[in-house]
Amino acid sequence: MRILHIAPYNTAGIPIAFVQAERKLGYESHLVTLNQSQQRYPEDICLNLSFWKPEIVAKLKKICYPKPRPFQDSGLAQPLQIPPVWKPANRLAGLLINLRDRMTRPLIEGYIKKYHLDSFDVYQLDGGQGFSKKDNIIPKWHAAGKKVICCYLGSDLRVRGVMPEIDAISDLNITLEWDHLDLHPHIAHCYAPFDISQFTVAAKPAREKLRIGHSPTSRSLKGTERIIRAIEHTAQRHPVEMVLIENLSHAEALKAKADCDIGIDQISPWGYGISTLEWLAMGIPVATSIAPRMASEVKNHPLVDIDEDTIEERLERLVSDHSYRNGLAARSRKWLEETHEAGAVVAGILDRATSEKI
Repeated sequence: MRILHIAPYNTAGIPIAFVQAERKLGYESHLVTLNQSQQRYPEDICLNLSFWKPEIVAKLKKICYPKPRPFQDSGLAQPLQIPPVWKPANRLAGLLINLRDRMTRPLIEGYIKKYHLDSFDVYQLDGGQGFSKKDNIIPKWHAAGKKVICCYLGSDLRVRGVMPEIDAISDLNITLEWDHLDLHPHIAHCYAPFDISQFTVAAKPAREKLRIGHSPTSRSLKGTERIIRAIEHTAQRHPVEMVLIENLSHAEALKAKADCDIGIDQISPWGYGISTLEWLAMGIPVATSIAPRMASEVKNHPLVDIDEDTIEERLERLVSDHSYRNGLAARSRKWLEETHEAGAVVAGILDRATSEKI
């Protein structure tokens, strides 16, 4: 079975993690991205489409969306549509998106021929979209008997919504986010595939101040300002210092994380991200928000649950109780192996995709 992953970007390294795990299981698997992520995660087949450069997309979003949109907005005075369905936010956005699709379509068709992208058996859309916003390529391949999996990673479903042409033909919908289970009537949760073998646990040097790391990709979504205040307040009572890890390549960020004693991922209603997994794999205890659905269903985890109100109280114990920190660190890798082991995650997905439609 030949598997092709398609994603706008190699977001948080998740799409390539799927590919690497599938290759280890014996499948021929590839990843096509439209452009490189700002963090420069490893690529497979990157099309480097100019209009999908992150900096260009960011500028266009500022023009089209002058106000931040943390949640899907249908534009109507009615309850949230389930599932949320993508549409241009306004006329200008629609015009620019249509222009981009028309300009990139000939390039995409050329790459399909060059790399024989129409010859795969299973297509996993990591982000829930194909080669463009209004994609008729994936539906044609599906009509020819190919399997289609939609894997949602976060804001793709919360903010953007499903792409209607793709959602209509998807054989399997999966998500890495617990809150997505309430946003789509036909979706299953799976843990993000993670290769723990790339990480080692190193003994921490003796130092005067504990280093507390935080690695935001978006300060507003991660609750960074509240996290900074909490660390500053903690520093008034204990010898600690903050390590703010941002605007770095992934390799540089990992090096900075490895030199921390405690990690803080985020304060949000959506739970932890890949940053949490990287710290846990290094044997570094992590404080992060835990999604309500996960909190009710998953009990035996090593994460320190925090929110706006409890962060300083929970951080106090992490900083002051050495044995507590060590206990969390000791449990971290075992929990990762039990829940996020990449081979088990992808094997379960492919088994479902080839045997049923949900």
